Amino acid sequence: MAMLRLKLLLLRWATAIGAGLVSAFFLAARIVPYRWMAAFGGGLARTLGPRLRPSRTARANLALAFPEKSEAEREAILRGAWDNLGRTAVEYPYIGQLWDYDPERPTADGRIEVVGREYFEALRDDGRPGIVFSAHLANWELLAVAAARHGLDIAVLYREPNNPAIARIIRRIRGQNMGRLIPTDLRGGLALVGVLKAGGHVGMLVDQHFSRGPLGTFFGHPVRTAPAAAKFARAFECPVHGARVMRLPGGRFRLEVTPPLALPPPTGDGPADEAAATQMITAIVEGWVRERPQDWLWMHRRWRVERPAGTAPAGVDKPGAGR
Repeated sequence: MAMLRLKLLLLRWATAIGAGLVSAFFLAARIVPYRWMAAFGGGLARTLGPRLRPSRTARANLALAFPEKSEAEREAILRGAWDNLGRTAVEYPYIGQLWDYDPERPTADGRIEVVGREYFEALRDDGRPGIVFSAHLANWELLAVAAARHGLDIAVLYREPNNPAIARIIRRIRGQNMGRLIPTDLRGGLALVGVLKAGGHVGMLVDQHFSRGPLGTFFGHPVRTAPAAAKFARAFECPVHGARVMRLPGGRFRLEVTPPLALPPPTGDGPADEAAATQMITAIVEGWVRERPQDWLWMHRRWRVERPAGTAPAGVDKPGAGR
C-alpha cells in the first residue's frame, strides 16, 4: 500500500511538473519571436531525436520504404523528420498568428500559400456533407486552421494528451483557431456520423495503423488502415478531398487541396468497395510522403501486419502487434 501511494504521489508530481513546463513554454512564446522558437525546437529535435528509441522504428521504416536509398540518405531524411517534429511541437502557441493568408491578396508575400482554394470554397458552399483526409505531414494542424479561416465548418478528430492540465492548454489553443473538435473516444465515430447527417464536413488523418482496417499496401508492404473515410463516402455519397501541408524554407508553408476523388465504382460488395477506396486514399498519401519524406512522421509504427516468421525487418513491430 505504501508503494502504491508513493507511485501515485510521483505520478501527481510528474503531471504537475509537465503542466508547469508547458505553461512556462507558452508564456515564453508571448515574448520570443516565432522564428527563434522554431529554430530552437527544430535544432534540438534534430540533434537529440536520432539518438532516441523511436528512431529505431523510424530507421526500420525508412529501410522498408526506401531500400534503394543509401544509409546516409535515409539518415538525412530521419534528421529532417525530427527537425519537422520539433518545429511542429513549438508552433502550437503561434498557430493562430502563423496563418496570414489573405484570400483577397493570394499572391501576397506571407507565410502561407494555398493551392486548391477553390475546393475549400466548393465544400463550404455546395450545401452537402464532405470529407477531407490528410496525413501527419509538416504541421498538419494548419489544415484545421485553414478550414476555419475559409469559413468551412468542419469537425476534426483529435487525441488529447494524457496529462489533463496540458490537455486543457492544447484544447484552448485548438478551440480558438480550429473548428469543432471531437475526441477519439468511443463516441467519436457517432459524433462524426451526426455531423455528416446534418450536412457538415469531417476531417481525419488516415496515415496510421488501424488493426481492424482492411488490408492494403503502403510503399509496397502490407498495412491496415482505418476505412472511415471510405465508409462515410459510401454511406453519404459525399465528395472526398485530400489535403496536405508542406513545410517550406523561411518558416513558410504550402497547403494543397485535391479535387474531389473519383472513388472506385461500387460493386455491391461493401467490404471490398471500402478496401478499394481506402487503398486509393493510402496511395495518395504514399505519393505525398515519397515527394517530401522529411515532412512525415516516420517514428510511427505504420507496418504492423502479420508476416511470415523471420521476415520482419529489425525494429518493426512483431506479428500480431495492434492497437
